[in-house]
Amino acid sequence: MASVEHKQDKQDPFYLSRGARRQTSAEIVTEARRSLRIIGTQRPFTPRDELRQLFGDASTRTRDRRPPSSFSLHARNFEASDSRPSSGARLSPLEHKPKLPLSLDEDCSEGGTAVPKPPVAGQDRRGSGGARTRLIRARSLTRLPPMTQLSKELQTKDCHERTKLSMEPFQQANPNNLQHFDPRGKRTEAPQEREEPPNKHSGMLQPSRADLHTKETDTAEAECGHGDMTGRDATDESVFWNFEVLPVLQELEAVIPDLLLSLLQCEDVYSSGESVLYTVGSLKLLSGNCALSRLLLAKDFISVLLQLAQRLIQLTDPDAPPDTDHTLGGRDQNAIAGHILVQLTAALRNMADLSESRPLFSSNEVFSTLCKIMDLYQDDQDVCLNVARIFSKLSSYAGCCYALAETPCCYRLFLDLLSKHSRKQDLVVRLLFTLGNLAARSNEARERVYEREGAVDILLGLFQSYHRAAFLASKNPQHEEEDVLVKLIRVLANLSIHPTVGRALAANALCVQLLLEVMEVRSVEESTELVVNASATVNNLSYYQEENSVVRAQCTHISKLLLGLLLSSNMDVVLEATRVFGNLSQIKDVRHFIIENKVHQFVVAMLDSKNPDVCFSACGVLMNLSVDPENRAMLRKEGAIHKLMDCLRDFGPRDWQLAGLVCQALWNCTEEGETQNMQELLEILSLYSDQTFLQWPSSEDVREYQESCWELDFLPVAQKLKKRIQSMSVTVLEPISGPS
Repeated sequence: MASVEHKQDKQDPFYLSRGARRQTSAEIVTEARRSLRIIGTQRPFTPRDELRQLFGDASTRTRDRRPPSSFSLHARNFEASDSRPSSGARLSPLEHKPKLPLSLDEDCSEGGTAVPKPPVAGQDRRGSGGARTRLIRARSLTRLPPMTQLSKELQTKDCHERTKLSMEPFQQANPNNLQHFDPRGKRTEAPQEREEPPNKHSGMLQPSRADLHTKETDTAEAECGHGDMTGRDATDESVFWNFEVLPVLQELEAVIPDLLLSLLQCEDVYSSGESVLYTVGSLKLLSGNCALSRLLLAKDFISVLLQLAQRLIQLTDPDAPPDTDHTLGGRDQNAIAGHILVQLTAALRNMADLSESRPLFSSNEVFSTLCKIMDLYQDDQDVCLNVARIFSKLSSYAGCCYALAETPCCYRLFLDLLSKHSRKQDLVVRLLFTLGNLAARSNEARERVYEREGAVDILLGLFQSYHRAAFLASKNPQHEEEDVLVKLIRVLANLSIHPTVGRALAANALCVQLLLEVMEVRSVEESTELVVNASATVNNLSYYQEENSVVRAQCTHISKLLLGLLLSSNMDVVLEATRVFGNLSQIKDVRHFIIENKVHQFVVAMLDSKNPDVCFSACGVLMNLSVDPENRAMLRKEGAIHKLMDCLRDFGPRDWQLAGLVCQALWNCTEEGETQNMQELLEILSLYSDQTFLQWPSSEDVREYQESCWELDFLPVAQKLKKRIQSMSVTVLEPISGPS
């Protein structure tokens, strides 16, 4: 009876593929984990603009059709023509430009002060030509706060030095011409409280034409080496910074965010379009600072922007009821609304960097609103790019990705934009990255993308366009073009996890041809990620081996390409090639190719790897190779059985799926009458089959998963192999009966 069971068992070898019988749900899930894999990649990188401006240098808006990004204010902007005497000579522009309190750098400290440090006294400043440059402060800014004792001493010293230079011009100066600047925009006459004309705040005198001429002479002498005025210049600048600039900055700091946010909520966007534009632009620049972005988040900045966006949508949506009572003043309403939306979406992108903001993006109607904006402004590449950057950032996180996947219009919108702006690489790469994230997490997303009419044609059209232009024509691909291909191939790989999509792509000749061309023309050293993604996609497609599969039809050509990848020094590439062989080795011609080219020796050697993924892939290939009886002796000669037992001993308690696959390979590799190492194998199987002797993780979730894998993937195969070994031992030890 035992020999009958043994004979029946030997007729049913294990394969890495699906059998003819109907599989259980657990078996389907297990095989999906083995063969079909999700591919990840890095998110596209956008360098931060060095300059603070409404529209960056990469903007598609021409200079003549957009509001100015920046402008300069000089002292003359706040003075009347006769506010001060003319020096008779033009002074060179100031090279010192104090930095604002909070910069746009990414390495800001949350606990750091928001107030800039004053210039260091005595610091030597030199211009581009090496000569020391005088720093002349603007005389129109004389508004000072109450003075401390130190400031009084500094100002007294400064006043005495100026008095020594020339007292007569000050006595002749006309006090009626003196004005001082109020930061709120008011110009007031300087009061005459003394017989002399000094300013009332500090006792510092307004220079006349002669005084300025004297200073210019001093500057020239200093530059020629006839004196050292560095210390006095630094003192003047420190006084000016501490008592002129710093109070204004502190005053602005106390009200910038609340005031600007209130303007967005109260201003009539219809009649004050440019005011809203510059307000949102200012908030965008502020949100680029990590400390200020958290301050804005606490003030419900995202909700304010969302409400403004919805008002702009109402204004420009052709399907919305017309509002005849309001129009945007000064410019065409669609143009000014587009300018505002560029700033608004850029601000939202800055806020998406904060981990605290992601629940707000997921819970509110942000995604649907952004999709509506992108839909209305499909021709505005700046708006579309900013929204794509938001989706690219947030879709990397599970909660936001699931929320976006539940926004039905996004799939149609992304595909339309990929078709419309196919050559705008920075937009295309972000849309593809977002689609890849959706397809990696949601089976429904895979189905919705595929069901969209023309979706596969759009993706393969992009593939063909970027691949041929970058690799076949020039042989010198740009990094941006290669990045598009990396993201696009990842989309195809993740979509192919869905059975319907996978079978369709495996039967698509253009898709398979393009993937194989990438593997042919690109070297692993130059384009590692691209080659790995292409190999992984071929692996996913090789899972489906229907009669119309192009992958199956070109299995010999694919095997030759994989042979070259196995010789790579990059372990990721070697692993992907082995996985493809694990699927294709179900085909007899491929098994013959592996043996003929001695690939099996390399695969057996991979069992020594300390990486369980490498051992798993190698076990799959060996299990399929040992289906052919003529291959078993060859595998045993290479030490396959001993190495498989080592894998079972080393990885079994940690990876029960791998342990189950090792048992299947051992079943196929052993033959009737096999005695070597069988007793040791029987002891390992007996130990691992007894649940009471196993140690389980302390975490309840991890333990539940481990017990499930042990029960479904390992135990049935281990018991079957154990029973077979025991029956083989009985057959060998049974005495031969002689004649009676």
